[in-house]
Amino acid sequence: NIFLHRILNSNIFKEIEENQEIIYFGCGCFWGAEKCFWKLPGVITTSVGYAGGEKNNPTYYEVCSGITGHAEVVKVVWNINKIDISDLLKMFWECHDPTQKNRQGNDLGTQYRSAIYYTDERNKEIIYLSKEAYQKRLNANNMGLIETEIKMIDSYYYAEEYHQQYLAIEGSRQYCSASPTKIKLGNFKSSNYKLSNDVWDNFNWDIDKCVLRSNNKPIENNN
Repeated sequence: NIFLHRILNSNIFKEIEENQEIIYFGCGCFWGAEKCFWKLPGVITTSVGYAGGEKNNPTYYEVCSGITGHAEVVKVVWNINKIDISDLLKMFWECHDPTQKNRQGNDLGTQYRSAIYYTDERNKEIIYLSKEAYQKRLNANNMGLIETEIKMIDSYYYAEEYHQQYLAIEGSRQYCSASPTKIKLGNFKSSNYKLSNDVWDNFNWDIDKCVLRSNNKPIENNN
């Protein structure tokens, strides 16, 4: 199968190579979430799909109905030499509100739940360390408990082609349901950020729908 990423020009179906890893993030509606990750330098490709539920090969309408148990997720393939998992986790925690259970902003339903599905047991510890660190930051700002589902991926089903890099399609509905907490993650135990502050300056969560307002191009890392 070949489907070229509308921005990165990489085949979203391609098997990963030696210096690459995969992770899956649920951050509400997958249209806006995918753009957050494709903009990061070191990301090889992104796609959107369904994971975490029971039904094989679900359709978008089935997932939206809530009967499949699946969440809308972004599959992220990254080059481990150019971007660290801690960078991806920073984006994940900051780009949505992980304290909202089974919703994100105005979007309600289990398909919009906050989720991290990992592919490698080695990454489990750093995921939980980042969660613990972000919870402390939330606590310090009198915010609620993180509701994010964290587990090993069991299956991932690619969403229909018209959903892939949806916000990059001319004439698409520029919509994003994410409600960022505006709380930054910062350094945490085992973090090994590879992206410079200049990269993160492209994301100002104080601006409503900042991801929608930004262009589609990947950001360059000046480190």
